[in-house]
Amino acid sequence: MNIGVLGRRWLAVTLLGSWLSSSAEAQVWVQVDTKAQTLQVLDGETVLDRFDRVALGVAGAGLKQRRGDDKTPLGSFRVGWFNSQSRFGLFIGLDYPNRDYAERALQDGRIDSQTYGRIVAALDAGRTPPQDTPLGGQIGIHGLGAGNPDVHGLFNWTNGCVALTDAEMRRLVKWVEAGTRVEIR
Repeated sequence: MNIGVLGRRWLAVTLLGSWLSSSAEAQVWVQVDTKAQTLQVLDGETVLDRFDRVALGVAGAGLKQRRGDDKTPLGSFRVGWFNSQSRFGLFIGLDYPNRDYAERALQDGRIDSQTYGRIVAALDAGRTPPQDTPLGGQIGIHGLGAGNPDVHGLFNWTNGCVALTDAEMRRLVKWVEAGTRVEIR
């Protein structure tokens, strides 16, 4: 063998390793743009699927303060569970309240240290955080179920979730699994 062949092999192995490394770093994740009211499924920065009309909470999106405020929480979440028997058709549950919401609520006095500890312990163990705290729960991405498609197209109607049509949910569920990152901005 001459140096040319060895050099080409080294270059090929280096390029392949670089490509595999960058491919492994890219992961499917979901981005909800609350201002544009869109949802995108991405692999790294590559758009895999896009949904152009999502409904949010009746009170819009922002920092969710408490159960029943009808606000869609902003932040970074993970898919925690799936419920195909929901009254909204398919329900993709998020790990709300997450650590950021729990820390903020503890500092503001909206939850006590025991509640904070329950939330953090569940998150650290990879479990769904308690859904019965003063911060609320059952936040996710869901379909319409028996809901009115005309209302969905015109208004933010959820109690704090992100809603798509049932057909769009069937498309979305093919891209996500437990642990998929969901960014609501």
